Amino acid sequence: MNLTISGHHLDVTPSLRSYVTTKLDRITRHFDRVVDVKVILTVEKQKEKERRQRAECSIHVKGNDMFAESSHADLYAAVDELMDKLDRQVVRHKDRIQDYSHSSPKRLM
Repeated sequence: MNLTISGHHLDVTPSLRSYVTTKLDRITRHFDRVVDVKVILTVEKQKEKERRQRAECSIHVKGNDMFAESSHADLYAAVDELMDKLDRQVVRHKDRIQDYSHSSPKRLM
């Protein structure tokens, strides 16, 4: 899995990087075929402070690309909301893949 964590208008500290990677472990626990993950953490210059911190993530899995974003006053809370959204998308994708497998027909004699 290729992981890229970048910051826009902020420095990505080692504690922030480790927090994001521990949260991403939750997604890889549900679905292990994740190919590429790109996380962008942003601080915007808005006058309203409640939606100033923003986290975006795009995940490339085998057969699909997923994207989610979240804004919050706290960057850690934005990462939590982001991972909740991505977790739901990954579980839905996994269910779709598993629904395509059919059981073998039973013979009646």
